[in-house]
Amino acid sequence: MGDLRVGLIGLGMMGRHHARVLRELDGVDLVAVADSLGDPHRVADRLNLLSSVEELIAVGLDMAVVAVPTGLHEDVGLALAEAGVHTLVEKPIAFSAEAGQRMVDAFAAKGLIGAVGHIERFNPALQSLRKRIEAGELGDVYQIATRRQGPFPARIADVGVVKDLGTHDIDLTAWLAQSSFQSIFAQITARSGRPHEDMVAATGHLENGIITNHLVNWLSPMKERLTIVTGEKGAFVADTITADLTFFENGTVATEWESMAAFRGVSEGNVIRLAIAKPEPLRTEHEAFRDAVLGLRQDVVTLQEGLDTLRVAEAVLASAKSRQIVKIGGSES
Repeated sequence: MGDLRVGLIGLGMMGRHHARVLRELDGVDLVAVADSLGDPHRVADRLNLLSSVEELIAVGLDMAVVAVPTGLHEDVGLALAEAGVHTLVEKPIAFSAEAGQRMVDAFAAKGLIGAVGHIERFNPALQSLRKRIEAGELGDVYQIATRRQGPFPARIADVGVVKDLGTHDIDLTAWLAQSSFQSIFAQITARSGRPHEDMVAATGHLENGIITNHLVNWLSPMKERLTIVTGEKGAFVADTITADLTFFENGTVATEWESMAAFRGVSEGNVIRLAIAKPEPLRTEHEAFRDAVLGLRQDVVTLQEGLDTLRVAEAVLASAKSRQIVKIGGSES
C-alpha cells in the first residue's frame, strides 16, 4: 500500500504547522493545499494553491486536515464526509453544538474516521500524567485545576476564549479523569473591546465526583499553561509549555512542630521533577490520526468527544449568562 494522500485546507498560523508535520510524517503524502485567502506563510511550496474544499477533494484524497476558521468547520467537514475523506478538524469541532452534531452524524453515516485537534492530549507531560493516574500513583483523585493565560492571539476572530482556549481544558480534564462533566458554574468578562469574552473563571463537577477549576484568559502579560491534579497521595503539576511534569508528594516524616502536628491534613514531602521523553505534540497527534485511518489504533480525539467538549463550553457560556450552575445535558439548577 502506498502513502496516504492528504490534503490541507486553511493555511494560517496552525495550517503552516500542520503542513510542516505532514511533510515530515512517514506514510503520508501532502498532495494538495487550499485557502481562499491565499498563502501568507508560503505553505504550498511546490504545490498548486487551491481555493476551495471542492478543488481539494477533486485532487483525490484519503484524508484531510481542516484548519480554517471555526465558523467554516461544518461546511468544509460535511463536504469532506460526503466525499468519503477521513478528516482531522482543528478544535473546537464547530461553531455550535448543533453544527457539531451534524458533523458527527455525517462521518458516522459514511463509516469514516473523524477527529478533533485537541492537541493537549498529546502533550508528553499530560500523556505521562494520564498513565500515572491510571497506575494509581495519586490514589483517589480529588481535583483537577487548570490555568491557561496569556496575551490575545491575533489569529482568533470568530470565537471567544471559552471555545478557543477553554475547550483545551475541558477536554484534557475529562480525559485525565476518564469522566464527563456533570455541572459547571462560570463567570466571564470582556475587556479588550472585542465582541466575545476574553476571560473566564469556571468550576465544575465531574460524574465521578472530581471537582475542577479553570482560569482562562487572553488578558495576561505572561503565558501560563498549567494542569494541577491533586489526590490522596499528593499532587502532579504539568506544564504543557515546557512539557515538564512534577510530583509533589504528601509528607511521610512526622513533624515535631506542635502547631503543625496538630493540623489534620497533609504535609510537604519530596518534590520530584520527572524525566520523560518529549516528542512534539502535533506530530504525535498526526501519527495517531494516520494510524487510526490505517486501522492500527484508535486514540484520536473522536468527533463525539469534540462535540461533548463543545457542549460543556456552551454550558460555561450559559452559566455565565444566567449566573446559575448549569447541568451538562440537563436543565439549569
